[in-house]
Amino acid sequence: MPIKPKTKGDKSGDASIISQLKMLSEFFYIKKVPSYGNSFFFTIGVYLLEIFAILAITGMVLVLFGPEWGNTPGAGNFVLSIHLWAAEAFVTLIFLHLFVNFSTSMFKHRKLVWMLGSLMLLLVLLEFAFGVGLPGDFVAQVNARAGADLWNGLGLGFWINPLNQGALLGWHIAIVPLLLIVLMFTHYMLVKTQGISKPYRKDIPYSMVPTNHNAMYGRMAYIFVIILIFAAFLHAPYTPPLTIQSVATAAPNGFATTLLSEFNYTSTTATYLDTIDPYTFNTRDVYVSIPYSEYINTTHSVNELNVFNAETSTEQNASMAAASAYFSANGTVAGAINSSDPLTSVIGTLTNIAQDGLYGPILQSESASGINKTYTLLLLSDSAVFNSTTTNYGLQVSQFGMLSLGNSFGHFPLMYWLVPYNILEIITANTPGWGDLQNGTVALVAFVLLMFLPYIPYLRDVPDRLKLYKLFWNRFTVPEIKKNRIKRKR
Repeated sequence: MPIKPKTKGDKSGDASIISQLKMLSEFFYIKKVPSYGNSFFFTIGVYLLEIFAILAITGMVLVLFGPEWGNTPGAGNFVLSIHLWAAEAFVTLIFLHLFVNFSTSMFKHRKLVWMLGSLMLLLVLLEFAFGVGLPGDFVAQVNARAGADLWNGLGLGFWINPLNQGALLGWHIAIVPLLLIVLMFTHYMLVKTQGISKPYRKDIPYSMVPTNHNAMYGRMAYIFVIILIFAAFLHAPYTPPLTIQSVATAAPNGFATTLLSEFNYTSTTATYLDTIDPYTFNTRDVYVSIPYSEYINTTHSVNELNVFNAETSTEQNASMAAASAYFSANGTVAGAINSSDPLTSVIGTLTNIAQDGLYGPILQSESASGINKTYTLLLLSDSAVFNSTTTNYGLQVSQFGMLSLGNSFGHFPLMYWLVPYNILEIITANTPGWGDLQNGTVALVAFVLLMFLPYIPYLRDVPDRLKLYKLFWNRFTVPEIKKNRIKRKR
């Protein structure tokens, strides 16, 4: 059978890949909008999709080269800076998007759209929080420690452990982004199907007009350039992390005292109140007995810990008192190792191998995962060096709850949205029986109220009573209002 030649009008099979992709993209276009719908404030959702794509691309690059690659000068830090400022822009715009819809009471007519948007806001804030803990610098360490308190206080510590970088990475690059993609797609398709909500007030004139996609593309370009400029001139900050070796070297007696507090169960970790894995464990075993046994098995030295364990309880108490007095008086590590007191010798030996960089790997090997830093970060956070370094950087853990940034960021406006939570923590800091669980519960209730706002009498009428709609429905955004003003002037 002869093949029928294609005619000029026969378009079957001759569409280019580009034209097919264009047809596919145009399927998602919103073709008609109210006349105010082409203004910046009513097209924020599009820019959020753009920034999400920027975050996804830069995030994949950072994962490809390793999270700590972003701390290296040059390309690494520039990519991290783009990722940082894109995240900042994303959170800022989603707040603005929420405020626009709140002010114009659109949530009353698009209830499911509002609820999905509120849930996305919560996930975005969590995504930002998880991301701060990944670079591995000191700020990440402080945030991980503070975040551990919050999640454990909420009873979710077993599932969300910021001290475990492997789990943190999974939440940040897989679980939360996938949830966001599903919610964003559903959210957008509802808007596309139902259209942008029209004014509920009769005194707001409008007409249906074609969507100005060219204007949106132009704004997308501006947003991308702005992010690049911020990334070029305001680099992602880097604060060197603390290590067990650096702490033991800088303050050997302080490190020895910390080990002793882990041994006699007086440290912050040992006295932790919330009994939820993985934050509760036998600190004597993890920080002293197991590392010391590993050292003895390798060197075949005299096991002073066995000597201590063979003593009576009275002798053990005296030994702990002697060790505490020795290190509090700034006794030398060498003198501790050769001490006649067995516990002083054990703690001195561990401090010595920590200075040599051997204790850290032994401690890390106790974790099931090589990137689970729970044991290491909890030990560091129990030390005086951790607390003094936190103060030097202006990272006030007690006032920043889950996240801390502090003065080391100077002019950076990062995580300004935590101000209400910070104020709550400051107010309740000295309230008996009030802690992370209560503050976290208050924050959770606030998000629930936000999500179900369309169904809450009186509260849902607040924006209309305050006439907040005038902020976004005015002569600058609604052409018909501008025309009416011109007519009245004439």
